[in-house]
Amino acid sequence: MICIKNIYYMLSYAFQVLNEQGYKQILTEKFDNVTELCAAILSKGVTSQIKKGLGKEYLLNSDLLSTIKGKIDVTASIKEQSFIKKQLVCSYDEFSVNAYMNRIIKTTMELLLHSDISKARKIELRKLLIYFVEVSSLEINSIKWNLQFNKNNQTYQMLVSICYLIIKGLLQTKSDGTTKLMDFFDEQRMSKLYEKFILEYYRKEYPNIKVSSSQIPWNLDDNKTDMLPIMQSDIILRENEKSLIIDAKYYSKMMQERYGVYTIHSNNLYQIYTYVKNYDKHKTGQVSGLILYAQTDEIKLPHNKYQMDGNIIAVDTLDLNCNFEIIKNQLGNIVECYL
Repeated sequence: MICIKNIYYMLSYAFQVLNEQGYKQILTEKFDNVTELCAAILSKGVTSQIKKGLGKEYLLNSDLLSTIKGKIDVTASIKEQSFIKKQLVCSYDEFSVNAYMNRIIKTTMELLLHSDISKARKIELRKLLIYFVEVSSLEINSIKWNLQFNKNNQTYQMLVSICYLIIKGLLQTKSDGTTKLMDFFDEQRMSKLYEKFILEYYRKEYPNIKVSSSQIPWNLDDNKTDMLPIMQSDIILRENEKSLIIDAKYYSKMMQERYGVYTIHSNNLYQIYTYVKNYDKHKTGQVSGLILYAQTDEIKLPHNKYQMDGNIIAVDTLDLNCNFEIIKNQLGNIVECYL
C-alpha cells in the first residue's frame, strides 16, 4: 500500500521541476486515485507551458501552390497535372506548433477525458485543449517515447514523462487488439518510480554523499569480459571509505513461500551478493549491500542483516503508506546505519 500524496512526493524527487512554486498547490488537494493526481500535475504543467509558449519545430509540408515556396517537387507536379491549373507541388519547411511533444500531450489529455477523474478536472483539461487546436492527435499504441531533450525543450521532459505514465498506466491491450482502461500503476512502472525516487532523494538531501547509479565492473583475473552480463546498480552511496549498494525492489509479494516457510527471493539475494563482492574487489569489508523492498501488507516482513564473507548483506523494507516525514526518517536511518 502507498499513500497517494506520497506518490506526488516521489514524483517531485524524480522530476525536480515539481518543487517549483506553481506545483505546490497540488499538495493541498485531496486525490481519490493516482489518475487524478497525474491529471492535476499535467494540467499545471501544460498551463505553465502555455504561458511560456507551446514549443514549435520545423515540419516538412507538401502543397499545391500558385507561387513557388521551398522546393518544387517535379515528379509530384507531373503526377497531379498541376501545370494545367497553373500550380506546382512544393515542399517547404514550416515552423509549426504541431510538434511531436505537443501531439503527445494533446493525445494524453484526450485520453484523460475518458478516465476516472473528476468533472472539474475534465473541464480544466477541455479549456487547455483549446490551445491545441492546430495540434493533431497520435495513435496511442504507436507513440515514440525515445525523444531527445535539450535546452530548448527541457521544460517538456517532465510533461512527456507524466504523459508516458498516464498512457502506459491507463491502457491495456485486450485479446482482440483493442484497448481498455486499467488500474493506473502496474508493478513494473511503480518499480521504476520507486527506484528513481530513492536515487534522487539521496542526491538532493545528502549532497555530501556521492550518489550514483553506475555499472559495477566484474572483478576478473584475466579481464576477459566476453558475453558477461552488465551489472547495473540501482543506487550506490559512498562516503569516505564506506559504500552501500541499494537494490530497490517494488513487488506485490516481498517474500517467497514454500510449505509455510518464508524466505527472501533467491535471485534478489544472489544479485546483491554478486554486486557487493565484485564492487569490493580488494576485500576491504567496507562495502555493504541492502535489498530495500517497498513494504506491503504481508504479515511476514524482512528485517535481516547477514555477515557474508566479510561484507554486510541486509534486507529491509520502506513503508510508503505513512507521513512523508517518517519516510525521510527511514531513509536517513539507512545512511546512519551503513555509512
